[in-house]
Amino acid sequence: MTTTAEDGLPPERRGWAYAGVLATISVAVMDGMSVNVALPILARDFEVSAANMIWIVSAYQLILVVSLLPFAALGEIHGYRRVYLTGLGIFTIASLFSAAAPSLPLLVLARTLQGIGAAGIMSMNIALVRYIFPRRLLGRALGFTTMATAISSTIGPSAASLILSIASWHWIFLVNVPIGALALAIGYRSLPESDRSSRRFDALSALLTAVTIGLVVTTVSSIGHAAPWPLVAAQLGIAAAAAVWMVRRQSQEEAPLVPIDLLRRPIFALSVCTSVACFTVQMLAFVSLPFHLHDVLGFPAESTGLLMMPWPMAVAVAAPLAGRLTEHFTAGWLGFLGLATMSLGMLMLYLAPEHAGAADIAWRMALCGAGFGFFQTPNNRTLLGAAPRSRSGAAGGMSSTARLFGQSTGAALVALLLSRFAPDGTSLALATGASLAAIAALVSVARVGVGR
Repeated sequence: MTTTAEDGLPPERRGWAYAGVLATISVAVMDGMSVNVALPILARDFEVSAANMIWIVSAYQLILVVSLLPFAALGEIHGYRRVYLTGLGIFTIASLFSAAAPSLPLLVLARTLQGIGAAGIMSMNIALVRYIFPRRLLGRALGFTTMATAISSTIGPSAASLILSIASWHWIFLVNVPIGALALAIGYRSLPESDRSSRRFDALSALLTAVTIGLVVTTVSSIGHAAPWPLVAAQLGIAAAAAVWMVRRQSQEEAPLVPIDLLRRPIFALSVCTSVACFTVQMLAFVSLPFHLHDVLGFPAESTGLLMMPWPMAVAVAAPLAGRLTEHFTAGWLGFLGLATMSLGMLMLYLAPEHAGAADIAWRMALCGAGFGFFQTPNNRTLLGAAPRSRSGAAGGMSSTARLFGQSTGAALVALLLSRFAPDGTSLALATGASLAAIAALVSVARVGVGR
């Protein structure tokens, strides 16, 4: 087992290492947001239907979510630094392949490789932050990480629109290459080594985990899109069988691939549940609001992006503040305050009058974003702190899995509400989000006084 410093890196090296991590997270988040903007142009150039173009997004998201926990396990065995740099290398090369793809099938293949690389990045970034910073600065570091993610998600679509206004869609992928190469060079020189486990990688458990998570995600999506019930039942049945097999196989392991050992800790399990709920609420809002703003409140479609910007901007302000407060207050109460604020913001959006102006929408969006940012940093710190240092990879992988599962669930719920309750589906989505955030706030309070 490799031994490492217990109190982070020296300040100068720490700055370079964290800069490389932030650059990598930013480019991965911006890539995921940017590609959606280019879908109509890609459909035209490849002469395929809009429905077929969704595979570019779906392939990336699905391979990302099913690969997170296996990559987290590989990080604990081979070192977070090695897996992270490997993932970054794959992502960068796959971005070049995506730009050069001459057909839709080859672009989908390249996007799948990008998803694999992104999984190597996303499963390791929180664990690496734990090794880069001393414990006393961890909350602040996680706050700035959340802020960087929020800023990247904000400027991603705008950056894509700017690129498409002056160049071809290929450059949406090509811009990743120099940033990825620079981050690789910085990471190679500055990222810390981590503790390593002597256990072997369990390939069968990794496959069972991928099948379970993948089918749960596709089942939620199938329900949201009103798929035939026999298909939904078959997906659920196979997912359940794979999950039972996986849990039985992993339950006796000291450091299982799926962090069953960590989920037995009440504080960790409650934090995962609140994270899933928070990201479900976020996606309920992000998917339903463009329709709600246009169809219900009468705003022009081209103003939707600007109207939603106060949300991530508020996250960028609230997340670092919450990071500092984690040094003095418990995550249970901070999370309660964040989720309660988010619930209030969603309720205010639901109650917005039909002739609301842009300012009326902006403060409601900012309220949601402030609550979201205020919750995320303390929750991530609690997830990470509830795990032993050697299990940071599993904690980080579970955090990313909770995020993606919550987002998938939220998107599927919006699809279900829009298909079953039109024209009131968007209003119901906002009301559902407000209710779910309120319930999650109460769950967050339940963490107060709960031991690790």
